[in-house]
Amino acid sequence: MGLITAPFMDRFDRRKVLLLAYAGFFVGTLACAFSTTAEMLLVARAICGAFGGVSGATIMAIVGDIVPPQRRASGMGVIMTAFAAAAALGVPFGLYLAQKFRWEMPFFLIAGMGVLVWLLIYVTLPPIRAHLDDTPAHHFKAFFELLRDANAGRALLFMSALVMGHFAVIPLLAPYLVSNAGLPENKLFLIYMVGGVCSALTAPLCGRLADKFGRLRVFAILIAVACVVTLWIATSGRMPVWAVLISAGLFFTFASGRFIPAQAIMSLAVPSQRRGSFMSLTSCTRDLTSGITSSIGGWIVTRSPTGQLVNYDKLGWLAVAASLISLWLASRVRVQEVHAPEPSVAHG
Repeated sequence: MGLITAPFMDRFDRRKVLLLAYAGFFVGTLACAFSTTAEMLLVARAICGAFGGVSGATIMAIVGDIVPPQRRASGMGVIMTAFAAAAALGVPFGLYLAQKFRWEMPFFLIAGMGVLVWLLIYVTLPPIRAHLDDTPAHHFKAFFELLRDANAGRALLFMSALVMGHFAVIPLLAPYLVSNAGLPENKLFLIYMVGGVCSALTAPLCGRLADKFGRLRVFAILIAVACVVTLWIATSGRMPVWAVLISAGLFFTFASGRFIPAQAIMSLAVPSQRRGSFMSLTSCTRDLTSGITSSIGGWIVTRSPTGQLVNYDKLGWLAVAASLISLWLASRVRVQEVHAPEPSVAHG
């Protein structure tokens, strides 16, 4: 869906695009709750993913449009705080609702919240169409020019390498901590809760530091610490529960925090009239890379007769290598937007 909508993302008021995409996400979520077969649930989840991906790309484009470059990382930090808080609260609360009532209950809750959020967007968010002033008349031609843009290509490669450095270890992290690190399975929810809370508390700070000291410099520091923590987790073996929780908190703080200056760098890689299409391509890049990287991890890691995961340390080294490549690529991305006063949200 991201590839299909990318050529048209900059043709319309971003507020209208967000409202339409979020409405589709609400419909897909409600369809999940009413699914009676695995096939119906799969289709409903595909609808959620299609419209949810467009919503995420539109939100990033809106932040890029209304937050000036000198405060862009702080704006991205606020968005990442919301994502982290939702993950920290949503996963354990959704599991609790499913166990306490029925499996459909989390979907009904999200659908109900979706209606309220849609109305909140409709009432409070003004039109965002300043980017339309410079949007070219031939949208497909402009989209293909974006595809030929070398700087945009380097930025997409940068995001792909960064996501690979993250998803090399993430998909199998939970079973690894249970099987190899010795974390009791009934305490697994603490990993997501601690990680989400740490990310939510530190994301705004990462954004402010990136604006103050430079996006690339802060990104490099976060990459360095994230690499050390990743290798520690991937090679440590059995640990007490408190050590596992501290390691997870550090991992989510620095590994997730590096995406904040990274998103700021991405938002500056193209001019505003191409930002919606570019953010849609960025979302596609993240999804495709995470899927491919997860598959690679499944091929590398096996389970021993004792139940432990074998070769997970190789995923740690793969994550470090991809992260260092992303740092080099980040230094190659040129800023396409000058520092200027905060733009007007609506025009005309």
